[in-house]
Amino acid sequence: MTREYLKKATLTAKSDASEVHETVKSILDDIEAGGDATALDYAKKFDKYEGNILLTEDDIAAAAALVPEKLKRDIEFAHSNVKRFAEAQKGTVSDVEVEIVPGMIAGQKAIPVDAAGCYVPGGRYSHIASAIMTVTTAKVAGCRHITACSPPRPGVGVAPAIVYAAHICGADKIMAMGGVQGVAAMTFGLFGLPKANILVGPGNQFVAEAKRILFGRVGIDMIAGPTDSLILADSTADAHIVATDLVSQAEHGYNSPVWLVTDNRALAEKVMELVPGLIADLPEVNSQNAAAAWRDYAEVILCSDREEMAACSDDYAPEHLTVQADDLDWWLNRLTCYGSLFLGEETTVSYGDKATGTNHVLPTSGAASYTGGLSVHKYMKIVTWQRATREGSKAIAEATARISRLEGMEGHARAADVRLAKYFPGVNFDLTADG
Repeated sequence: MTREYLKKATLTAKSDASEVHETVKSILDDIEAGGDATALDYAKKFDKYEGNILLTEDDIAAAAALVPEKLKRDIEFAHSNVKRFAEAQKGTVSDVEVEIVPGMIAGQKAIPVDAAGCYVPGGRYSHIASAIMTVTTAKVAGCRHITACSPPRPGVGVAPAIVYAAHICGADKIMAMGGVQGVAAMTFGLFGLPKANILVGPGNQFVAEAKRILFGRVGIDMIAGPTDSLILADSTADAHIVATDLVSQAEHGYNSPVWLVTDNRALAEKVMELVPGLIADLPEVNSQNAAAAWRDYAEVILCSDREEMAACSDDYAPEHLTVQADDLDWWLNRLTCYGSLFLGEETTVSYGDKATGTNHVLPTSGAASYTGGLSVHKYMKIVTWQRATREGSKAIAEATARISRLEGMEGHARAADVRLAKYFPGVNFDLTADG
């Protein structure tokens, strides 16, 4: 059976890339040339904010005082979970030292980058969780300096809960600046900040394009598009929960794809019946986003069996992948392409987005076919080193000289030759390419 689309997307989650690219590139060039003053001009224009760009201790304390105590405890709970998981991840990377041949030792070191720039969205939604996810992992990785950057609101500044989260998670500086100008300020080291070695965190299409343009000059977590989610469900799934989970992810934005893949027609039809009512029941701004995403980008796909469902999911390589089906261990072992996996109805993408501990900065637009999400590893450089005794270098030097000559790289060969001549005088080595 081929895949049957009970609902097919009419649009794909792509913006007018060329127009966005030119706009972003122009802003980046202006700010790099003009420095702090130009960045401030853009902040006044786009953020409509003229308060402190780098928050002072008093600013942070004032913001913290505005955060309800229950929300503070929730932020601290989520921070603790993300920190615990990040520490476990860091434990999977260790320094290595191995004797390749007698007398020749090679090693690996994991070194955190010096300065991290963490972008925290604060426009349509105040992404408290993004501050927790990005700053905490950078802190656990061991970055010496962490800047958290979030767009301020006119007359208000950065959302107090974002300020509180960034502060308790370990940000060294919190910057009230949004969009391309915020990304530029971290990259170029404006306002006395160290130049960022890596930029992380979600953002709108302008932030994503700024990171794309700057990649290579700095590291980035990933090139991100609109968030996307896929649910794999069989006859054992609860249609109301499936529909609710789809709607919960569609509210991210008008162009956020959600997909249902199932082998049960009755379930698919029930979910499609339920979704419009669940969307209508949301607050207006959430409902507008979810309605557009469901209308234009959502798909419902009917497959013949679970193997075809899994293959379909791997083809989509979703950012978020939920399984509400029987035999969860089979799915865990079979599925290969996803940013983060949620097994069973007892967990949901919303948990991972906010408080489970796994990171919510994840690959979108099919990138999960070749990369994972943000983790402590993204902030760390895995570098290698070597040292040798003179005897240990002997066989390595002989092989290097012959391979180099076969490649036509005589200079490389001679770097080996001079060591053999110095360490083993009088020994006649056959170092010609043809042996």
